Amino acid sequence: MVPLRLFNSLTRSIETFEPVHPGEARVYTCGPTVYNYQHVGNMRAYVFADTLGRILSYKGYALRHVINITDVGHLTSDADEGADKMETAAARAGKSAWDIAKFYADAYWRDIDRLNIRQPATWSIATDYVPAMIEFAKSIEANCYQLPSGLYFDTTTVPEYGRLARTKTDEGESRIDTVEGKRHPTDFAIWRATPPGETRQMEWDSPWGRGAPGWHLECSVMSEALLGFPFDIHTGGIDHREIHHPNEIAQNQARCHSADSGARIWMHNNFLIDRGGKMSKSKGEFLTLQALVDRGFHPLAYRLMCLQAHYRSELEFTFENLAAALTRLKRMVIAAEKLPAAETSEVTDKRVTAELAAFDEAVSDDLNTAKALTHFETVLTTKGLDAGQRRAALAQMDSVLGLTVLGLSRAELRVPPKDASIDETAIEARLAERKDARAAKDFATSDRIRDELAAEGVEVMDGDPLGWDWSIPLP
Repeated sequence: MVPLRLFNSLTRSIETFEPVHPGEARVYTCGPTVYNYQHVGNMRAYVFADTLGRILSYKGYALRHVINITDVGHLTSDADEGADKMETAAARAGKSAWDIAKFYADAYWRDIDRLNIRQPATWSIATDYVPAMIEFAKSIEANCYQLPSGLYFDTTTVPEYGRLARTKTDEGESRIDTVEGKRHPTDFAIWRATPPGETRQMEWDSPWGRGAPGWHLECSVMSEALLGFPFDIHTGGIDHREIHHPNEIAQNQARCHSADSGARIWMHNNFLIDRGGKMSKSKGEFLTLQALVDRGFHPLAYRLMCLQAHYRSELEFTFENLAAALTRLKRMVIAAEKLPAAETSEVTDKRVTAELAAFDEAVSDDLNTAKALTHFETVLTTKGLDAGQRRAALAQMDSVLGLTVLGLSRAELRVPPKDASIDETAIEARLAERKDARAAKDFATSDRIRDELAAEGVEVMDGDPLGWDWSIPLP
């Protein structure tokens, strides 16, 4: 295998991966704030992080992967103004913030499972670490100052603040809102005091008054507690590169009394965009994975769509693109179903080993999954190669891609649209009638049944062992 090379957002360069601890890879991924369902743009980040983890495992590293669940501290602004997202969601639903967190965390975990994203070594829940956050904040108090609204970090006390985001102006990032009393626009909350006369559902006593931790503090505390400083890789969406991750780095530097950023490599996936711009919950309407399933798309079609683009490139979401990914996945499964079973797990054929080597080169080149897919399909579809050799190579490749092509059936990819007015039992009964009509050479009846099924969104496939499939209408 060739060395793994990754793009480090901190240095804006491709670097060869060299683990902090030999033979081990420690990865931290910024997880969801569980105040609502995750939209499909959010889920791209977790497909990316899972692919990274799979490649590290494929390379032979013992993987320690942590994904956090934010259930407190994240404000409606990414900076320091607005209400806590959890408190706002709880008030809107008439439920407790704890119930909201559990409900949407469970929904997120269901999506994780449906996208075949592997379970990390640890799910870290923010509220479990509040005492540790208070202790961390005490340790960096010399870098902070207190205001009536809470404890704030002075970003001028650490070297090269904003280097990750490439912040150059005196005013700092334009997305950072003004809080009365802040010394510098880029300063941020470590601890948010509960305003006088108010009570929050999630609040704790601290040396700086009763309140809640700042959002940025959480990941620094949990990554240090579970992975130790320094660790290997920190991942997240590109939106985290501008405020959240620079603030994490600043806290880590204060904690370590050095320029150590906490993670050696910072990696960010780009946006999934729709025709109106990047996906956002703030618009009030957004696409969830369940919404795709309700339209008749298998979740792994979305995973494949993500893998078809480089993680650092913007990926445009359209239903046409998703339908094309589903068609591609179906063709892969058709080819895999034709492969006879074989016992061997070794790959010795030179043509197959050459494709494996090319696959390894692709995924080692900053996770070039788009190129890797072509080598996967070459092994899948090239005739004249030993079936056992092909299966063994495909299993190795799919351990990275996570598409489970060798274990899927075409019938499993046949997802009924939510608005389908006919069920599978009724479809099979109509097809049996049609078969009898054709046997009796009653082609008028046969054609009528076919057309009626087509009107119900059912595509009849004569001569195909599957027999029929849902025809998914595109918006």
